[in-house]
Amino acid sequence: MLLGGNLGDRSYYFSSAISLIRERIGVIISVSSLYETEPWGFEHENWFLNQALIVKSVLAPEEVFRKTHDIERKLGRKRDNSRYNGRIIDIDILFVDEEIFYSDDLVIPHPRLHKRKFALLPLLKIAPKLRHPLLDRSVEEMAVSCKDTMKVNLYKPATTGKKSK
Repeated sequence: MLLGGNLGDRSYYFSSAISLIRERIGVIISVSSLYETEPWGFEHENWFLNQALIVKSVLAPEEVFRKTHDIERKLGRKRDNSRYNGRIIDIDILFVDEEIFYSDDLVIPHPRLHKRKFALLPLLKIAPKLRHPLLDRSVEEMAVSCKDTMKVNLYKPATTGKKSK
């Protein structure tokens, strides 16, 4: 999974989303560092935070998809018809192991994953050898060959500037 968001208290929304994923979807096996990234596909004054998760679940992909949308709604996300816009939280399913899944609402692996550094770099830290079943390339190989030029930086939260005594 990939968490993303650029509005409001991003750290709060991420920690809340992670708690709800644990509660409603499955066991979180691994969590990447946070990355701060330029908006992809549109302009916005706020950059995104992104974080990859490996989640073990007994749920079917469509049920996981429904539950991620429920979590987004619970946290206050409002969807509109625009694909690219600012949001408080976005939860994408990138892979289900190395399976291929198609439905009207969901395509796995995520169809644009290999084109997005903001997804590949966090995933690279927790699952570099995971193979894309359609492209027959690992996350590591996709990250190296990705042509995306958007900035993706390891997130460093602002410090308060206070000195400890």
